[in-house]
Amino acid sequence: MLSATEVAFVMLAAMQAVLALLWGLAAWWIAGERRATLHWAAFAACSALMFVLLALALRQGIAAPGVELLRAAGNVSGVVAMLALQRGVWCFIGRDGGWRGQALALAAVLAAAWIGLDPAAGWLRVGVNSAVLVVVCLAVALDLYRHARDTLRLRWPLALALPLAFGAAGFAARGLRALLQPASVAAEMAADSALNVGMAFGYVVLMLVFHATLTALLVTRLVAELQHRSRHDTLTGLLNRRAMDEALEAQLQRSLRNGEAFAVMMIDIDHFKSINDRHGHAVGDGALRHLASLLRAAVREVDRVARYGGEEFVVLLPDVSLTDAQPLAERLREQVARQGHVEGTLALAFTVSIGVAEWRPGHDDLAQLLSRADAALYRAKQGGRDRVEVSRGERPPAREPRVAA
Repeated sequence: MLSATEVAFVMLAAMQAVLALLWGLAAWWIAGERRATLHWAAFAACSALMFVLLALALRQGIAAPGVELLRAAGNVSGVVAMLALQRGVWCFIGRDGGWRGQALALAAVLAAAWIGLDPAAGWLRVGVNSAVLVVVCLAVALDLYRHARDTLRLRWPLALALPLAFGAAGFAARGLRALLQPASVAAEMAADSALNVGMAFGYVVLMLVFHATLTALLVTRLVAELQHRSRHDTLTGLLNRRAMDEALEAQLQRSLRNGEAFAVMMIDIDHFKSINDRHGHAVGDGALRHLASLLRAAVREVDRVARYGGEEFVVLLPDVSLTDAQPLAERLREQVARQGHVEGTLALAFTVSIGVAEWRPGHDDLAQLLSRADAALYRAKQGGRDRVEVSRGERPPAREPRVAA
């Protein structure tokens, strides 16, 4: 017949084993977060092992041979679990925490476990384990708080750190009790006691909150990635056409309110089809990525750059007139022509043609503005390519759709 404490420990072990399996499945399914989720699976698995060992120690009885070794192994497994949790968080947030601090913590726990094999020194094992767990919980809480504040920009970043802070408080209380009442704690930890039952059920709540926090981290990142993919071009990382149309509409509404000027550049790679035909689509994709990086480097933070379709790019320049946009386009054209793209052993030189148009208050909607920029680009193509042409307010001529060249 299992005691109440043994039942509680077995339930905790089963719960953590199931969660370890779920995190393992998450590692298989979400390849981009595999390192983090594998560490969290290890966290759950080591926690399950800890409760199995503690349940076995209770089953054998206080004076059974080797029972202190089982307890010590369970304590070490619990610390290893929390260190795995910490490394998983580091993998997730992109922090290189190194191994030195964790190695020192584990060495301290192993030393205390060895000394704590003497039943009279069990309080030391509990105290050292608790101190290490407090430090680990607080360090992870701080990492999560900074990530929520600086990267996720959550309104209440402290909410992500609170579960670990509560865990630190619980471990601190346990450690202080071991130091202040060493004899009673050692006896209670080795028997079917109210302390063990309370600790087990408190641990259930704590572990569920830990896993909920980790799940929230993962879901938040997946949602952010989906939002990013819906607005960005997969190949170049620039805004896609939908996102640029939204940015243009927002700029138009702003300009209608305050009269702010803005201009657009429409950019097209010259003879792009021949690049694909002669060198293959991989080289063509490399040329698109190279041009995207040049555009990102050339514009201001407030500007918006998009791959508008195929080899065509659009740049939105808020608070810029045609007088200022034209020299910017010329510098960009010269930079592209001067700075070739290297793809493996191939040094590829290519040029771009650029059409520039400024919004005309009272005359242009977005379709007309883009049409004038496209007409200027068409003139640049017809005029010999590797050119910048500007639209000075003339009505775009009727013509057949431009064929990529």
